[in-house]
Amino acid sequence: MNHFSRHLVHKNASVKDALKLLDLLASDAILFLVDDASILIGSLTDGDLRRGFLKGLDFDSPLESYIQKNPKFIQQGKYDIKEIIKLREKYFSIFPVVDINKQVINVVNFKHQRSYLPVDALIMAGGRGERLKPLTDKVPKPLLLVGDKPIIEHNIDRLRSYGIDDVWISLKYLGVNILEYFKDGSEKSIRIKYVWEEDALGTAGALSLIDDFFHDYVLMMNSDLLTNIDFEDLFMYFLDQDADFAVACIPYQVNVPYAVMETSGNRVLGFKEKPTYTHFSNAGIYLMKREVVSKVPKGEVFNATDLMEALIKEGKKVISYPLVGYWLDIGKHEDYQKAQVDIKQIKF
Repeated sequence: MNHFSRHLVHKNASVKDALKLLDLLASDAILFLVDDASILIGSLTDGDLRRGFLKGLDFDSPLESYIQKNPKFIQQGKYDIKEIIKLREKYFSIFPVVDINKQVINVVNFKHQRSYLPVDALIMAGGRGERLKPLTDKVPKPLLLVGDKPIIEHNIDRLRSYGIDDVWISLKYLGVNILEYFKDGSEKSIRIKYVWEEDALGTAGALSLIDDFFHDYVLMMNSDLLTNIDFEDLFMYFLDQDADFAVACIPYQVNVPYAVMETSGNRVLGFKEKPTYTHFSNAGIYLMKREVVSKVPKGEVFNATDLMEALIKEGKKVISYPLVGYWLDIGKHEDYQKAQVDIKQIKF
């Protein structure tokens, strides 16, 4: 696990200490100088040290003598995805993320992640998993292993790979097991908070329990999905469409084995020979503007479909996003067995 603290060095560290850290980072060799409160002071590379030596600095000189004092950084909740893409295209592959106090809370590394989306995520993980009994008698469904790690961890790792590092998990059945497994998320260089559903609140009711989202956009998804969805593509599509709410959809084809008549009343207008109809099913992944969350009634049973209907009635823009990658809802035993096979073959 590449924890972002590997890139941090205290301002009172020695030049030798910094050289050792840079050596350990290898091709990721850049450090960010911080004080006791992890406040960003500057950046430091091998090149900065060499230039310092050429200017007459030595191993006893303070690190602040070598640093770049105005390093590139982004502030949590105050950046635009276009800014991130521009940094990526200009090969700014490693840079810190700071909070409002300029305290370093993460380090983006495009060598190990795909993007850094300005999105909070809510993962719905409170279900009982009745159809997967007896597997779920003592283990909550999200913690059932698919390959070498739990279902929910595949989703958290994918969110993390797109820079979504503010994550909420909604808990109910055996929720303590999930909390104890992930704790505060720091082992994955993300921040995880938990909300408890005393009573089951449906597929969107847990949104009403959160009032401290950091970003202007919220992604909500079921915890029992196995998918390689491109979250950046979903986000860019959402912005391009100027949408208020998006639901990811899976194409589902129905093959009719007979000729189908086209009629108007009792009059036959024509035939379609063994047609195939494509329908779209809800994939359990939703992206919304943060203000949409206020439409969810506090502490009441409320489903994602209820939220969509309410938004449509208000004239808000609700769109579908065709998910063209891999997707599997692990609801039944046969789905779970399929996931064990697919995880070895599908590129995630």
